[in-house]
Amino acid sequence: MPKQVWLLIIGMLVNVTGNSFLWPLTTIYMHDHLGKSLSLAGLVLMANAGAAVIGNLLGGMLFDRIGGYKSIMGGIIVTIFALTGLTIWHDFVPFVAFYTIIGFSGGIVFPSMYAMVGTVWPEGGRKAFNAIYLAQNVGVAVGPAMAGVLAALSFDYIFMANLGMYILFFFIALFGFKSMSISAVSHTSVFNEGKKIRNRAPFYALLIVSAGYLLCWVGYVQWQSTISAYTQEIGITLPQYSFLWTLNGALIVLGQPLIRPIIKRIEDNIKQQLLIGIVIMMASYLVVAFAEEFSMFVIAMAILTIGEMFVWPTVPALANQLAPKGREGFYQGIVNSVATGGRMIGPLMGGVMVDLYGMSALFILVTILLVAAIGTSLVYDLPLKKKQLAMEQEQEKAII
Repeated sequence: MPKQVWLLIIGMLVNVTGNSFLWPLTTIYMHDHLGKSLSLAGLVLMANAGAAVIGNLLGGMLFDRIGGYKSIMGGIIVTIFALTGLTIWHDFVPFVAFYTIIGFSGGIVFPSMYAMVGTVWPEGGRKAFNAIYLAQNVGVAVGPAMAGVLAALSFDYIFMANLGMYILFFFIALFGFKSMSISAVSHTSVFNEGKKIRNRAPFYALLIVSAGYLLCWVGYVQWQSTISAYTQEIGITLPQYSFLWTLNGALIVLGQPLIRPIIKRIEDNIKQQLLIGIVIMMASYLVVAFAEEFSMFVIAMAILTIGEMFVWPTVPALANQLAPKGREGFYQGIVNSVATGGRMIGPLMGGVMVDLYGMSALFILVTILLVAAIGTSLVYDLPLKKKQLAMEQEQEKAII
């Protein structure tokens, strides 16, 4: 890989590691240290995710207009100011304000990072994006492990460590990214895809599968919100909970050779990949519903990770298959928005459910959502089949 790609990989690793100090422990901090309800914690996470949506969209626009280096540096600088404030003031009101700003400014960085790696190594194709994805998951593995140790000493160290990682990211970007010749190039995005949708069947298929994708994310994000608080109530320590996310990131990186033979066998069957993944994810919630010891949570997380390894890469791949030529960015924008939407509403929905009815009701709800996601996976291609049938009938009429 080119040197520039390695710099982007290192930058993404530091960025995600810094982010991973805070997000797995946000609900625990608000619930156990600030004394707030899970519903309120869900609202704060929702505000963070909503700000990230706006940041992502703005980051894509900035990349097209001013280039990747300036947009990334802008996002980093705003994040550093917010993290400095959070390190000094982290009572409830300043915590919410700074955490929301961090969601916005952090969201600006990600689309530019992806756009830059594709621009500096266009011949790398999927390898370029896989390298960035791998760096993200290494960060997810390392960050929570370090955060759990620091949080056991004091939550103040979490905020300081997060700030330190972003300062390091600032210097990596300042000296490493500036030399990259990234000009405003023609990238498709949600904003410049204003053309009328002519072939509606693929678009409808994408909407159906995206509905199931949303439901999967609503369930998945419970691990970061309600389940994290639940683990504390039953005596799971912060380092142990953080280890679960370390396990998640490590399995994603190290488990690829294990699932590759299965994926290779069914690589042309998107529906089968989705169904296998969702069923495996569902099994993880059945395990955690009866978990009382840390070892059971480890098993549940391992099962969940295997499931997500099938589902998360498959939906963007399907979107790419369904997208008409020149509309790839628009279709991927829908998928990304749906995932973020799940991260927005999931914590609030889960928090309200637990506050009103308890954890058992939440696990029942998540199971129902995943069953519905199985349903959307089974029927998403009906518009495509209907369109194909109509075309065949037209051809028969033309022959007659």
